[in-house]
Amino acid sequence: MTVFDLRPVLDQLSAPGNFEISVPEYFNFGVDVIDARAAEGDKTAYIWVDRSGGVVEHHSFSDLSQASNRFANVLHQVGARKGDCAVVIMPRIPAWYEVVIGCIKAGVVAMPGTNLLTAKDIEYRINKSNATVVVVSMEHVSKIETIKDRCPTLAHLILVGGEQDHWISYDKACAEAGVQADPGAVVHSRSDEMMMAYFTSGTTSLPKMVPRDHGYALGHVVTGKYWMDLTENDVHWTLSDTGWAKAAWGMLFPQWLFGTAVVLYDGDAKFDADIHLRLIGQLGVTTFCAPPTV
Repeated sequence: MTVFDLRPVLDQLSAPGNFEISVPEYFNFGVDVIDARAAEGDKTAYIWVDRSGGVVEHHSFSDLSQASNRFANVLHQVGARKGDCAVVIMPRIPAWYEVVIGCIKAGVVAMPGTNLLTAKDIEYRINKSNATVVVVSMEHVSKIETIKDRCPTLAHLILVGGEQDHWISYDKACAEAGVQADPGAVVHSRSDEMMMAYFTSGTTSLPKMVPRDHGYALGHVVTGKYWMDLTENDVHWTLSDTGWAKAAWGMLFPQWLFGTAVVLYDGDAKFDADIHLRLIGQLGVTTFCAPPTV
């Protein structure tokens, strides 16, 4: 397995007057980028920092490759299949990456949601997408319990970081799953098949479901090269809730296309300038993206 070669894509973009890239017929970010980087020159994929700023963990591409295989296996074991939708809501913790990449590998459409979503918001998203899976952290369990009986397609409740009656424990299930993908657990995805979906803010009407195909991930080579100017030697930090689309292009696809390490800080809702400035220096952050309000 080799890392997906970006050079032909970059050569295309460098050609005068060209604004298109050739997308392969088959592409899966979890396999063609994450697994390949784990196999070749394994390095740090992301640096997780707890809320206090005192706990720092370095996670390699091989760590992420194996953890996402485990979750892809769990999805396959419970009966989730290619094209099924999964609502994913949790803070900035390692499991978010593991779940999203695991879904991509399995062909399950991950639908990240912001941690500010209410029970009504989640119900709307589940029913609009006919989602069969929810993967949430403990603070969202009560919301799901409130609305699950009004969501006829919802079949699998997965809880990260805790245990609850009638819920699958993410931690236990993944611990029991293998680090190698089971037969059928990882799919051969076409670039034009649905990979993820986000919902618009709903400012002027009900939120609209916005699908993104597997080729969308590759399209972020433009973001990484011409906006963030990323390299394998960079450490990038984007401030974003995991449920915003900004997370996809700020701390996931463009960064790992280029092999850039990403900072994942589980900070408090209230911005703490002192901790952020300290971590920028401590972690050697070289590129930074944040809303203008900070």
